[in-house]
Amino acid sequence: MFDIITVGSATVDAFAETDKKFVKGGRYSFLIGAKILIKDLHFDVGGGGTNTAVCFSRLGLKTAYMGKLGRGENSKRILNLLKEEKVDTSMVSREDARTGFSVILDAKGTDRTVLAFKGSNDNLQIKDVRHEYINTLWFYFSTMINESFETQKHLADYASKHGIKIAYNASKYLTEKGIDYLKPIISKAEILVLNYEEAKDLAKKKDIKQMLKVLHEAGPKYVVITNGPKPTFAYDGEMLYTIKPHNVKVLETTGAGDAFAASFTAGIIKTEDMEFSLQLALANAEAVLTHYGAKNNLMKMGEAIRAIKKNPGKLNMKKMK
Repeated sequence: MFDIITVGSATVDAFAETDKKFVKGGRYSFLIGAKILIKDLHFDVGGGGTNTAVCFSRLGLKTAYMGKLGRGENSKRILNLLKEEKVDTSMVSREDARTGFSVILDAKGTDRTVLAFKGSNDNLQIKDVRHEYINTLWFYFSTMINESFETQKHLADYASKHGIKIAYNASKYLTEKGIDYLKPIISKAEILVLNYEEAKDLAKKKDIKQMLKVLHEAGPKYVVITNGPKPTFAYDGEMLYTIKPHNVKVLETTGAGDAFAASFTAGIIKTEDMEFSLQLALANAEAVLTHYGAKNNLMKMGEAIRAIKKNPGKLNMKKMK
């Protein structure tokens, strides 16, 4: 029996460290034909499915990853990493295609642009799902599109029929399609974690409290809306929670959202305590923000608890009016 199975993308990420001078007016600006020297180059394993699988495993949950990879060296790198992190890979499908790859143009801090090649990530089909291996309490769905999104909808139906809870983190790729497009999953989800722009896409509201109410009415028991360096809001149908991020020195933002969503979910699975879950999510997300790579500084539960005790986020709660 697994505690959780993550269903999402797997990539190899190349972090190309550039320079602040290329960021102008909220855009990267390169001359056509220019040869741009980069300061450094880092390679790591990324993707929402594997990022969250590693997070869950480090936090002490028995975890499996379901997704689709190619057959080349990048797929081997991903599988080796998952095995090292004690993540079960028996539900990984393979095909003669290219594994997902991302180039992350990074000018330090929050200035970054991701060039994403989805590859095999888009091709997880219902026939690839090994139903005989699905013995879990939870699913965690990160963003998948095309055939893979249809497979997630199938898994949401499967979960509903078999008493499996779902945590869902949908990105802009999907939220811009509207709430009706995502309802087959959202209506069955226990936990929904979005950032402010994603929540605005779905709720068609600008006020966070109104967003929380609209999204909660769509089905999830717990709704969380993050907003970068601004406070995070969460709602359980009765109480409104806010937690304020610390002023940390951001090295790279890739994976911080995955760390937050997965850590919040892990906290709910282990304790059903909103306050602890938000503190755990904040601690792990901020740990990721201060290092390169989406997984390199994810904490184990004991480390996270010590970090929370040493420097908890400022958290408030009150009844939602």
